[in-house]
Amino acid sequence: MIQLLRRKPIAATRGEHADPHPESEPKLARSLGVWQLTTLGIGAILGAGIFSGAGTAIAGGAGHIGAGPALIVSYVLVAVVCGLTALCYAEFASMIPQAGSAYTYAYVALGEVVAWIIGWTLIIEYAIGNVAVAVSWSGYFQELLRGLGLALPEWLSTDYITAFDGARRVAESADPTMLALHVRQSAEAVASAPRLFGVPVIVNLPAVGIVALITRVLVIGIRESAWANALMVAVKIVILAFFVIAGAFFVRPENWTPFAPNGFEGIWVGGSLVFFAYIGFDALTTVAEEAKNPQRDVPRAMMWSLATATLLYIVVTAVLTGLSKWDQLGTAEPLATAFAARGLDFMAGIIAVGGLVATTSVLLVFQLGQPRIFFAMGRDGLLPSWTQKVHPRYRTPHLSTILTGVFVAVFAAFAPIDAVIELSNIGTLFAFVLVAAGVLVLRRIEPDRPRPFRTPWVPLVPFLAIASCLFLMIKLPLATWIRFFAWLAVGLVIYASYGFRRSRLCMASAASHAGDDALHDPRPILD
Repeated sequence: MIQLLRRKPIAATRGEHADPHPESEPKLARSLGVWQLTTLGIGAILGAGIFSGAGTAIAGGAGHIGAGPALIVSYVLVAVVCGLTALCYAEFASMIPQAGSAYTYAYVALGEVVAWIIGWTLIIEYAIGNVAVAVSWSGYFQELLRGLGLALPEWLSTDYITAFDGARRVAESADPTMLALHVRQSAEAVASAPRLFGVPVIVNLPAVGIVALITRVLVIGIRESAWANALMVAVKIVILAFFVIAGAFFVRPENWTPFAPNGFEGIWVGGSLVFFAYIGFDALTTVAEEAKNPQRDVPRAMMWSLATATLLYIVVTAVLTGLSKWDQLGTAEPLATAFAARGLDFMAGIIAVGGLVATTSVLLVFQLGQPRIFFAMGRDGLLPSWTQKVHPRYRTPHLSTILTGVFVAVFAAFAPIDAVIELSNIGTLFAFVLVAAGVLVLRRIEPDRPRPFRTPWVPLVPFLAIASCLFLMIKLPLATWIRFFAWLAVGLVIYASYGFRRSRLCMASAASHAGDDALHDPRPILD
């Protein structure tokens, strides 16, 4: 049990190595300033939550109720939760300016097995979360094509589960012509798909294509990726401003009534779902090792990106729910759907472009974060050594980046958006709980450790962060909890069979014991 809770010394994460050759460790290039970090945060936060996830949270579906126009309150609720958690992240980020985010923080505060669990959970946050974003990108891409009078075959632009569910609903409906457009299109995918050994060939090709392109950009370099993201952030802010200004002329106040059709229950559920929108702020901590001044700039960038995104979410949601009745927005591209429902196809096309840009920047930042988690775990010996390899020219963890790209592309080809978002939410909330707990633990066991940024009002803020995260987790569907625990079980099996014995802490402990045994060996030493 003691071995499971062995902690990584903070000195080892800050470059204060006992190893006389620390340069032998792979290192990432420090090239990001506070502006680039802030745009990375905004790039991750401002996108999926409003361009894709908002539709499901407003209208409901997949076994849960919707928040309706009161999703505005849900965003405020989640912003408070994330603000509390960000204060906890900021303390760790200032103390430990290293790649790895919550995984590294858990390793120094809570021990190795907890670090493994959180590292494994972060795969849900970043890689699996990116599956949902890639699916949403595909939806906006198809909306843009339709605006240009083009279209991909349905079997090349949807996933298996959505396609077969659409076919079932059409078959069971007394009047299939009245079903929503996306349901009818899903049914057409099954009917029109070519067969391979009798099995319909259905794949979301646009989602696969964008993931492959993003992976290539990220392999080339972090600075190039950051500048590409900054450009996309500027474009999507302009697009959202267009949506608010243009949409305000077509708002019908009666669409805001009832404001909360499902009461506080709907607001609570909506908050649990749109939590996915905010998880970009912690992606900043995965690139702390590539920041020029991480102790100062990473905490600032987290707070600035959270505040900016929250304000925009509130304004856009108010216009969105005023454009269309709340129960008609349950699609993967709700902003474009709202304009299209009013016959404003040209505006819907512009929004589709904005959705493409927004979700592309989210894909880039999330796809940037996951390989750095693998990099940190590989450097600690918990994953194979090839995961920590850095490209000799680009100074990026290229093999981990390619692995992440393949993983996301395969699942994006076949997965629906709703279940993926919910799984990403529970994984992220769980990670947030452990980071807040880590602040409490480390304050107790290492109270004198220098902290360039200190979480205020400890223990109140960490306790509130833990409680609020658990509050949101409670309302996630039972199926999501079952998938989450199944994922954890698989991870623990991998740790027990590989990471437990191969971690660097285990190797160092074994070497130390071997040295002690040699010193106390009673047998004579032969010259």
